[in-house]
Amino acid sequence: MTRPDSIDAVQQALGAQGYVCGRALATVTFLALRLGRPLFLEGEAGVGKTEIAKALSAALGRRLIRLQCYEGLDAASAVYDWNFAAQMVAIRTAEATGSADRDDLQRELFGPDYLIERPLLQAMRPDPAGAPVLLIDELDRTDEPFEAFLLEALSDYQVTVPELGTITAPEPPIVIVTSNRTREVHDALKRRCLYHWVDYPDFDREIEILHARAPEAAETLSRQVVAFVQQLRTEDLFKKPGVAETIDWAKCLLALDVIDLSPEVIADTLGAILKYQDDIQRLQGSEAKRLLDQARASLAPA
Repeated sequence: MTRPDSIDAVQQALGAQGYVCGRALATVTFLALRLGRPLFLEGEAGVGKTEIAKALSAALGRRLIRLQCYEGLDAASAVYDWNFAAQMVAIRTAEATGSADRDDLQRELFGPDYLIERPLLQAMRPDPAGAPVLLIDELDRTDEPFEAFLLEALSDYQVTVPELGTITAPEPPIVIVTSNRTREVHDALKRRCLYHWVDYPDFDREIEILHARAPEAAETLSRQVVAFVQQLRTEDLFKKPGVAETIDWAKCLLALDVIDLSPEVIADTLGAILKYQDDIQRLQGSEAKRLLDQARASLAPA
């Protein structure tokens, strides 16, 4: 598929993949595609930052390449590595047979046959389907030296392998960078990107999302689930449930053949929406009933 030629086309393309997004997110996505700029998405965990990269990849028919960030990630781990085990076998074989000149052997050992391509290098390679979608996920988990390296790589869309030289992307990849904001990402990197804060959806949009991702859920149950989760997010919790938890919880309730929420059902399935024991403990007893009553009241016609 060619890149969408309008904001509405972006919403339709993503919607066809089960990703429901608002006008603002569709606009910044359209601009990132049109201008060839990286898209930087910040927001709480579970609000759909990673999913948009998956949906965009599927909608465009492009390969999705994911660089999962973590503490201690360095340029070498993100770009390339050498297959040392295979290199050692080649060296031992050459020594045993005496069949290789030292210079020839070195050129062979540090050639494409022994190169392990990591996500950033993979994203710079040509692809018959078109430039891939490069997802740099949870950048806030890395440190500033890696950010500085990434800034250079995304400026020119090229990486350097000392033994092979500089490799430049024939067509810049579609880059989506996400952050859960566990720390601030440097302004220099943000300036290279188009920025969008992905917030929790309002009631109507979350219902839309649930219909798209769990269409088998009955309307009454869907509305109760979303209303309860929305009410839950107003509480002082260690980790508020994201949209991903809303979807997971609805699917759990369907698996249990639940047709109507009750305090007992909520208590039994809290592990689907809350991931910390302190938060779960907080909702034991009358708290679950209080929130359920408030959720039901919000659904009552005015």
